[in-house]
Amino acid sequence: MPLYEIKDGKLKPIKEEDFKLEKDLQKLCDDNLETLFSLELVKSQFAIENFRIDTLAFDEETKAFVVIEYKKGENFSVIDQGYTYLSLVLNNKAECVLAYQEAFDKSLRKTEVEWSQTRVIFVSPYFTTYQINSINFKDLPIELWKVKRYSNNTVLVEQVEPARANESIKVIAKEGSTARPTAPEEVRTYTEEDLLARASESTKELYERLKERILQLGDVKVKVTKLYIAFVAATNFADVEVQRKGLKVFLNMRKGELNDPMSKARDVSTIGHWGNGDYEIRVDTDTDLDYVMYLIKQSYERNRA
Repeated sequence: MPLYEIKDGKLKPIKEEDFKLEKDLQKLCDDNLETLFSLELVKSQFAIENFRIDTLAFDEETKAFVVIEYKKGENFSVIDQGYTYLSLVLNNKAECVLAYQEAFDKSLRKTEVEWSQTRVIFVSPYFTTYQINSINFKDLPIELWKVKRYSNNTVLVEQVEPARANESIKVIAKEGSTARPTAPEEVRTYTEEDLLARASESTKELYERLKERILQLGDVKVKVTKLYIAFVAATNFADVEVQRKGLKVFLNMRKGELNDPMSKARDVSTIGHWGNGDYEIRVDTDTDLDYVMYLIKQSYERNRA
Protein backbone atom coordinates (compact mmCIF):
# COMPACT_ATOMS: atom_id res chain seq x y z
CA MET A 1 0.00 0.00 0.00
CA PRO A 2 1.65 3.27 -1.13
CA LEU A 3 1.98 6.17 1.30
CA TYR A 4 2.01 9.85 0.33
CA GLU A 5 2.91 13.12 1.98
CA ILE A 6 1.13 16.37 1.23
CA LYS A 7 3.50 19.05 -0.09
CA ASP A 8 2.16 22.34 -1.41
CA GLY A 9 -1.23 20.73 -1.92
CA LYS A 10 0.21 17.88 -3.96
CA LEU A 11 0.68 14.22 -3.04
CA LYS A 12 4.27 13.05 -3.10
CA PRO A 13 5.00 9.30 -2.83
CA ILE A 14 7.02 8.25 0.20
CA LYS A 15 9.72 5.77 -0.73
CA GLU A 16 9.79 2.45 1.08
CA GLU A 17 13.12 1.49 2.66
CA ASP A 18 14.07 -2.16 2.93
CA PHE A 19 15.38 -3.70 6.12
CA LYS A 20 18.93 -4.73 5.26
CA LEU A 21 18.91 -7.64 7.70
CA GLU A 22 16.26 -9.64 9.55
CA LYS A 23 17.89 -8.58 12.83
CA ASP A 24 17.12 -4.93 11.96
CA LEU A 25 13.45 -5.80 11.66
CA GLN A 26 13.63 -7.83 14.88
CA LYS A 27 15.31 -5.06 16.87
CA LEU A 28 12.70 -2.51 15.79
CA CYS A 29 9.85 -4.79 16.85
CA ASP A 30 11.46 -6.21 20.00
CA ASP A 31 12.13 -2.68 21.25
CA ASN A 32 8.45 -1.83 20.72
CA LEU A 33 6.57 -5.06 21.50
CA GLU A 34 4.17 -3.41 23.93
CA THR A 35 3.27 -0.68 21.43
CA LEU A 36 2.94 -2.96 18.40
CA PHE A 37 1.48 -6.17 19.80
CA SER A 38 0.62 -5.49 23.48
CA LEU A 39 3.19 -8.15 24.45
CA GLU A 40 6.05 -8.36 26.94
CA LEU A 41 9.51 -9.37 25.74
CA VAL A 42 10.73 -12.52 27.50
CA LYS A 43 13.85 -13.32 25.48
CA SER A 44 15.35 -12.73 22.05
CA GLN A 45 17.12 -15.61 20.28
CA PHE A 46 15.63 -18.18 22.65
CA ALA A 47 17.29 -21.57 22.13
CA ILE A 48 15.21 -24.73 22.62
CA GLU A 49 16.52 -28.17 21.70
CA ASN A 50 18.17 -27.72 18.28
CA PHE A 51 16.08 -24.69 17.33
CA ARG A 52 16.34 -20.97 17.99
CA ILE A 53 13.18 -18.88 18.37
CA ASP A 54 13.66 -15.27 17.25
CA THR A 55 11.56 -13.82 20.08
CA LEU A 56 9.70 -15.39 22.97
CA ALA A 57 7.04 -13.01 24.31
CA PHE A 58 4.25 -13.19 26.88
CA ASP A 59 0.66 -12.01 26.52
CA GLU A 60 -0.43 -10.78 29.94
CA GLU A 61 -4.06 -10.55 28.79
CA THR A 62 -4.37 -14.21 27.79
CA LYS A 63 -1.63 -15.46 30.17
CA ALA A 64 0.07 -17.24 27.27
CA PHE A 65 3.45 -17.38 25.54
CA VAL A 66 3.78 -16.03 22.01
CA VAL A 67 6.49 -16.96 19.50
CA ILE A 68 7.52 -14.22 17.06
CA GLU A 69 9.50 -15.05 13.95
CA TYR A 70 10.94 -12.36 11.69
CA LYS A 71 11.28 -12.98 7.95
CA LYS A 72 12.90 -10.77 5.36
CA GLY A 73 12.54 -13.27 2.52
CA GLU A 74 9.35 -14.88 1.27
CA ASN A 75 10.43 -18.53 0.95
CA PHE A 76 9.05 -20.24 4.06
CA SER A 77 6.03 -22.34 5.04
CA VAL A 78 3.72 -20.58 7.50
CA ILE A 79 1.94 -23.76 8.59
CA ASP A 80 4.94 -26.09 8.86
CA GLN A 81 7.14 -23.62 10.73
CA GLY A 82 4.25 -22.33 12.84
CA TYR A 83 3.34 -25.76 14.16
CA THR A 84 6.99 -26.57 14.78
CA TYR A 85 7.31 -23.53 17.04
CA LEU A 86 4.05 -24.36 18.84
CA SER A 87 5.29 -27.86 19.57
CA LEU A 88 8.63 -26.53 20.81
CA VAL A 89 6.92 -24.32 23.39
CA LEU A 90 4.45 -26.97 24.54
CA ASN A 91 7.15 -29.64 24.85
CA ASN A 92 9.46 -27.32 26.79
CA LYS A 93 7.15 -25.57 29.23
CA ALA A 94 9.64 -25.51 32.09
CA GLU A 95 12.24 -23.73 29.95
CA CYS A 96 9.71 -21.08 28.89
CA VAL A 97 8.59 -20.46 32.47
CA LEU A 98 12.22 -20.20 33.61
CA ALA A 99 12.95 -17.65 30.88
CA TYR A 100 9.94 -15.62 32.05
CA GLN A 101 11.12 -15.70 35.68
CA GLU A 102 14.62 -14.60 34.70
CA ALA A 103 13.30 -11.79 32.48
CA PHE A 104 10.91 -10.27 35.01
CA ASP A 105 12.38 -11.48 38.30
CA LYS A 106 9.03 -12.78 39.49
CA SER A 107 7.42 -16.15 40.01
CA LEU A 108 5.30 -17.90 37.40
CA ARG A 109 4.00 -21.45 37.77
CA LYS A 110 3.27 -23.70 34.81
CA THR A 111 -0.32 -24.00 36.03
CA GLU A 112 -0.74 -20.21 35.77
CA VAL A 113 -0.04 -20.24 32.03
CA GLU A 114 -2.86 -20.76 29.52
CA TRP A 115 -0.93 -23.13 27.28
CA SER A 116 -3.98 -23.63 25.07
CA GLN A 117 -3.66 -19.96 24.02
CA THR A 118 -0.06 -20.26 22.76
CA ARG A 119 0.29 -18.72 19.33
CA VAL A 120 2.84 -17.81 16.65
CA ILE A 121 3.30 -14.45 14.92
CA PHE A 122 5.24 -14.10 11.66
CA VAL A 123 6.50 -10.58 10.92
CA SER A 124 7.69 -9.60 7.46
CA PRO A 125 7.52 -6.67 5.03
CA TYR A 126 5.80 -8.97 2.51
CA PHE A 127 3.89 -12.24 2.34
CA THR A 128 3.11 -14.28 -0.76
CA THR A 129 -0.43 -15.07 -1.88
CA TYR A 130 0.14 -18.69 -0.87
CA GLN A 131 1.21 -17.70 2.63
CA ILE A 132 -1.78 -15.39 3.06
CA ASN A 133 -4.21 -18.06 1.83
CA SER A 134 -2.70 -20.63 4.17
CA ILE A 135 -4.11 -18.84 7.25
CA ASN A 136 -7.73 -18.82 6.05
CA PHE A 137 -9.03 -20.97 8.91
CA LYS A 138 -11.05 -19.91 11.93
CA ASP A 139 -9.04 -21.91 14.48
CA LEU A 140 -5.44 -21.33 13.35
CA PRO A 141 -3.12 -20.09 16.15
CA ILE A 142 -0.88 -18.32 13.63
CA GLU A 143 -0.88 -14.63 12.69
CA LEU A 144 0.81 -12.68 9.88
CA TRP A 145 1.88 -9.06 10.41
CA LYS A 146 3.39 -6.74 7.80
CA VAL A 147 5.94 -4.19 9.01
CA LYS A 148 7.27 -1.71 6.45
CA ARG A 149 9.70 1.18 6.88
CA TYR A 150 9.60 4.41 4.86
CA SER A 151 12.12 7.12 4.04
CA ASN A 152 10.39 9.78 6.16
CA ASN A 153 11.09 7.78 9.34
CA THR A 154 7.61 6.25 9.31
CA VAL A 155 6.67 2.62 9.97
CA LEU A 156 3.50 0.92 8.74
CA VAL A 157 2.25 -2.02 10.84
CA GLU A 158 -0.67 -4.06 9.57
CA GLN A 159 -2.11 -7.46 10.46
CA VAL A 160 -2.99 -9.68 7.50
CA GLU A 161 -6.57 -10.71 8.15
CA PRO A 162 -7.84 -14.05 6.77
CA ALA A 163 -9.93 -13.48 3.65
CA ARG A 164 -12.43 -16.12 4.75
CA ALA A 165 -12.31 -18.09 7.93
CA ASN A 166 -15.36 -20.34 8.06
CA GLU A 167 -13.66 -23.74 7.91
CA SER A 168 -11.66 -25.49 10.60
CA ILE A 169 -8.15 -26.61 9.74
CA LYS A 170 -8.83 -29.77 11.75
CA VAL A 171 -11.64 -30.70 9.34
CA ILE A 172 -9.43 -30.01 6.34
CA ALA A 173 -6.65 -32.13 7.83
CA LYS A 174 -9.00 -35.06 8.32
CA GLU A 175 -10.37 -34.79 4.79
CA GLY A 176 -6.97 -34.30 3.16
CA SER A 177 -3.65 -36.03 3.32
CA THR A 178 -2.70 -37.78 6.53
CA ALA A 179 0.63 -35.95 6.30
CA ARG A 180 -1.01 -32.53 6.56
CA PRO A 181 0.28 -30.75 9.69
CA THR A 182 -2.16 -29.93 12.47
CA ALA A 183 -1.85 -27.88 15.63
CA PRO A 184 -0.92 -29.67 18.86
CA GLU A 185 -4.05 -30.96 20.59
CA GLU A 186 -3.33 -28.76 23.60
CA VAL A 187 -3.66 -25.56 21.55
CA ARG A 188 -7.14 -24.19 21.00
CA THR A 189 -8.24 -21.06 19.19
CA TYR A 190 -11.61 -19.77 20.36
CA THR A 191 -14.30 -18.24 18.16
CA GLU A 192 -17.34 -16.10 18.85
CA GLU A 193 -19.46 -19.21 18.30
CA ASP A 194 -17.61 -21.01 21.11
CA LEU A 195 -18.36 -18.28 23.64
CA LEU A 196 -21.93 -17.76 22.43
CA ALA A 197 -22.69 -21.49 22.75
CA ARG A 198 -23.51 -20.97 26.44
CA ALA A 199 -25.96 -18.15 25.74
CA SER A 200 -29.73 -18.21 25.27
CA GLU A 201 -31.14 -17.25 21.89
CA SER A 202 -32.18 -13.84 23.21
CA THR A 203 -28.64 -13.22 24.52
CA LYS A 204 -27.14 -14.21 21.15
CA GLU A 205 -29.43 -11.73 19.42
CA LEU A 206 -28.53 -9.07 21.99
CA TYR A 207 -24.82 -9.64 21.39
CA GLU A 208 -25.21 -9.29 17.62
CA ARG A 209 -27.11 -6.01 18.06
CA LEU A 210 -24.44 -4.65 20.39
CA LYS A 211 -21.60 -5.86 18.17
CA GLU A 212 -23.11 -4.18 15.11
CA ARG A 213 -23.26 -0.85 16.91
CA ILE A 214 -19.74 -1.15 18.32
CA LEU A 215 -18.27 -1.91 14.88
CA GLN A 216 -19.87 1.29 13.58
CA LEU A 217 -17.64 3.37 15.87
CA GLY A 218 -14.73 3.17 13.43
CA ASP A 219 -11.72 0.97 12.79
CA VAL A 220 -12.58 -1.77 15.28
CA LYS A 221 -11.32 -5.35 15.34
CA VAL A 222 -12.82 -8.31 17.17
CA LYS A 223 -10.45 -10.52 19.17
CA VAL A 224 -11.76 -13.64 20.89
CA THR A 225 -10.08 -15.00 24.00
CA LYS A 226 -10.93 -18.00 26.14
CA LEU A 227 -12.99 -15.89 28.54
CA TYR A 228 -14.38 -12.91 26.63
CA ILE A 229 -14.76 -11.19 23.26
CA ALA A 230 -12.60 -8.08 22.97
CA PHE A 231 -13.30 -5.08 20.78
CA VAL A 232 -10.01 -3.44 19.88
CA ALA A 233 -9.00 -0.03 18.52
CA ALA A 234 -5.35 0.68 19.34
CA THR A 235 -5.97 -1.45 22.45
CA ASN A 236 -8.99 -3.19 23.96
CA PHE A 237 -11.74 -0.72 24.75
CA ALA A 238 -14.64 -3.09 25.50
CA ASP A 239 -14.48 -6.72 26.62
CA VAL A 240 -17.74 -8.66 26.48
CA GLU A 241 -18.27 -11.64 28.77
CA VAL A 242 -21.14 -13.76 27.47
CA GLN A 243 -23.51 -15.28 30.04
CA ARG A 244 -26.56 -17.43 29.54
CA LYS A 245 -28.86 -14.50 30.22
CA GLY A 246 -27.24 -11.23 29.33
CA LEU A 247 -23.77 -9.76 28.83
CA LYS A 248 -21.13 -8.17 30.99
CA VAL A 249 -19.24 -5.37 29.24
CA PHE A 250 -15.96 -4.21 30.77
CA LEU A 251 -14.68 -0.77 29.78
CA ASN A 252 -10.91 -0.26 29.66
CA MET A 253 -10.89 2.96 31.66
CA ARG A 254 -9.48 3.76 35.08
CA LYS A 255 -11.71 4.63 38.00
CA GLY A 256 -12.86 8.26 37.76
CA GLU A 257 -12.40 8.57 33.97
CA LEU A 258 -15.93 7.57 32.91
CA ASN A 259 -18.74 10.12 32.63
CA ASP A 260 -21.75 8.06 33.78
CA PRO A 261 -24.57 10.41 34.90
CA MET A 262 -27.05 7.52 35.21
CA SER A 263 -24.61 5.41 37.28
CA LYS A 264 -25.10 2.31 35.15
CA ALA A 265 -21.45 1.20 35.27
CA ARG A 266 -20.21 -0.70 38.32
CA ASP A 267 -16.83 0.06 39.86
CA VAL A 268 -14.85 -3.22 39.81
CA SER A 269 -11.43 -1.69 40.44
CA THR A 270 -11.06 -3.68 43.67
CA ILE A 271 -12.88 -6.82 42.50
CA GLY A 272 -11.43 -9.68 40.46
CA HIS A 273 -12.83 -9.83 36.93
CA TRP A 274 -11.86 -11.15 33.49
CA GLY A 275 -12.06 -8.08 31.26
CA ASN A 276 -9.81 -5.01 31.16
CA GLY A 277 -10.57 -1.78 33.01
CA ASP A 278 -12.33 -0.66 36.17
CA TYR A 279 -15.93 -0.51 34.93
CA GLU A 280 -18.53 -3.22 34.34
CA ILE A 281 -21.89 -2.75 32.61
CA ARG A 282 -24.54 -5.46 32.79
CA VAL A 283 -26.56 -5.62 29.58
CA ASP A 284 -29.80 -7.54 29.07
CA THR A 285 -32.74 -7.33 26.71
CA ASP A 286 -34.28 -4.45 28.72
CA THR A 287 -31.10 -2.35 28.78
CA ASP A 288 -31.03 0.99 26.94
CA LEU A 289 -28.38 0.28 24.28
CA ASP A 290 -28.16 3.96 23.36
CA TYR A 291 -26.86 4.75 26.84
CA VAL A 292 -24.57 1.72 26.84
CA MET A 293 -23.07 2.94 23.57
CA TYR A 294 -22.61 6.40 25.11
CA LEU A 295 -20.40 4.76 27.76
CA ILE A 296 -18.61 2.43 25.32
CA LYS A 297 -17.82 5.32 22.97
CA GLN A 298 -15.93 7.07 25.79
CA SER A 299 -13.71 4.02 26.18
CA TYR A 300 -13.28 3.80 22.40
CA GLU A 301 -12.09 7.42 22.24
CA ARG A 302 -9.76 6.79 25.19
CA ASN A 303 -8.16 3.69 23.61
CA ARG A 304 -8.04 4.38 19.89
CA ALA A 305 -4.79 6.34 19.89
